[in-house]
Amino acid sequence: MPTIMSHALVPLALAAAAGRDVISPKLTVAGVILAMAPDADVIGFALGVDYADPWGHRGATHSLAFAVMVAGVIAAVWKEARSLAAFLFLSFAMASHGLLDTLTNGGLGAALWWPWENARVFAPVTPIRVSPIGLGFFSARGWETLVSEFKWIWLPCAALASGGWIARYAARSGSR
Repeated sequence: MPTIMSHALVPLALAAAAGRDVISPKLTVAGVILAMAPDADVIGFALGVDYADPWGHRGATHSLAFAVMVAGVIAAVWKEARSLAAFLFLSFAMASHGLLDTLTNGGLGAALWWPWENARVFAPVTPIRVSPIGLGFFSARGWETLVSEFKWIWLPCAALASGGWIARYAARSGSR
């Protein structure tokens, strides 16, 4: 899995690219929380849930369907999330977690297609180093993970955010 801060970058970059008029700061915070939330499934380890179980780590909570369901529930109870843009943003923010996990080079893959399929999948390419858990993060392998994430997550997110800002600036400048 990528580190939790790299998972948070995806909705931050999307919100920056779209701008405050489309994705409010409150929605951005909700997107960041949703992007990090799927890893709460690790609590299952303490409860005896097996890693490969549908509700184990990288299971149902990492699926595209789960992301859409959670965004739907949020939209039902939070007025600010009721626009199509907000719903899509929140859905993609949470879905991005499982999608990024499929790009890592370790673990069991992510159950993207749950509840229709419990198989754990990886993307055809897996360039992101899987993050060591616990104190292992503060090791040479942890540093290699951060370098990998910088290259494969942070730089593309910076490009997305910058591209959106430049496009909005150009549109404002051209309309004057």
